[in-house]
Amino acid sequence: MKKGDSKKGFNKRTVLWVNSTYFAEGLPYMVVRFLSSVFFTDIGVREAYLGFLNFLAIPWNLKFLWAPLVDIMGTKKGWLLRVQFSIGILTALVAVLTIPQTGEYMRSIIAVGGPNLVNILITLIFILLAFLSATHDIAIDAYYMEALPTEKEQSLYSGLRVLAYRGAVIYARSVLLLLAAATNWFYGFGLGAATILGLFIFHSLFLKDTEKPSLYETSEGTGRLERFKEGLQIYRDAFLSYLSQRRIVTVILFIILYKLGDEILFSMNTPFLLRELGMTKAQLGWVSGILGTISAIIGSLWGGKWISSWGLRRAIWPITIIMNITILAYVYLAWVAPSAQTLKGITIIALINSYEQFASGLGTAALMVFLMGRCSPDYRAAHYAIGSAIMSLGGTLFGGFGGIVVELFGYINLYILAFIASIPSLLLLFRVPLEYRSQENVH
Repeated sequence: MKKGDSKKGFNKRTVLWVNSTYFAEGLPYMVVRFLSSVFFTDIGVREAYLGFLNFLAIPWNLKFLWAPLVDIMGTKKGWLLRVQFSIGILTALVAVLTIPQTGEYMRSIIAVGGPNLVNILITLIFILLAFLSATHDIAIDAYYMEALPTEKEQSLYSGLRVLAYRGAVIYARSVLLLLAAATNWFYGFGLGAATILGLFIFHSLFLKDTEKPSLYETSEGTGRLERFKEGLQIYRDAFLSYLSQRRIVTVILFIILYKLGDEILFSMNTPFLLRELGMTKAQLGWVSGILGTISAIIGSLWGGKWISSWGLRRAIWPITIIMNITILAYVYLAWVAPSAQTLKGITIIALINSYEQFASGLGTAALMVFLMGRCSPDYRAAHYAIGSAIMSLGGTLFGGFGGIVVELFGYINLYILAFIASIPSLLLLFRVPLEYRSQENVH
């Protein structure tokens, strides 16, 4: 046994960097997708514009389009560090811009745009952060697969990746949000920026350098343009291979629509809890940040065990039904509208929110297993990247207009729409192939 290895085969150094990199992957996502929504809700932005914040997920939906650049140009560690540093600096800039006197100063020196100028600037920074964070995900995933080149190693540490990412979710939804609630947004975003920059320093000193995988090695004297063309050819082959699978149209529709109801429901969850039910930021931190995230983790773990015991074909039906029916609990919550300022009200809200997060975790586990089953053995990483990139595309596009639906028809009708949008996933289960691609031709 090598020094630093445990009895279970874990290497202590590897455990450390896997945890730190995937915590670093989850944190920028939460800053862009969660804290931005709470911040703009807190300062009084109207629902229609809050719904548009869902479009910030588009870079994650489309990241596979520029993912080959990370493989072809530079090193994985170089990409990881440069993007991570940029994210930390931009998050710090958001923190500074949330200081009221800074906003007044910016308005005075630019002298155009009216009272929302600083908020527009913050929005533009969030858009840039979204693209950088999606690229950051690509770099971290690529570094992981290059530093741990065998399937056995990658599988061994896969659970740590999920836990570290979930740890970042809890950190942002609880620690950062509770700090902002107790002080102001400067400290909330400021601590987020300090954490990211601290991780950047740690990774600069700690991450080992890796070589390009043999897939991209070229003969001596081959120029960068030739390497770029070879890389694009590899990407093209992987993409065409994904499109060549059986019932590909049904597969793509299923991936996009499977969690569409859930995505629409959560698209306006923050303003619903804060404005409609009167929760404080501190209550949101506890209910959504800690209880909700823990419930989602339990749901994911339970869903994974359920699928492992029953098989995907048998388990996905009850899991999907539970996930979709649970949306009706939010219809009830919007109809009853309990006050978060009473013990009974906050208890009802916490229970329904946790139950919905649990059911969503079940569905996430089923979808992840389905995505892995759609990967060809020759292109596992590329095929999984394609599937995971498009899985929330429907929610991003429909959820982006969730605020307009709320302003026109109210939250009850938004959640009824979410339930209706969940029905196609059940219908597609009759047609979508549920066996692994490697088993499709085995009789």
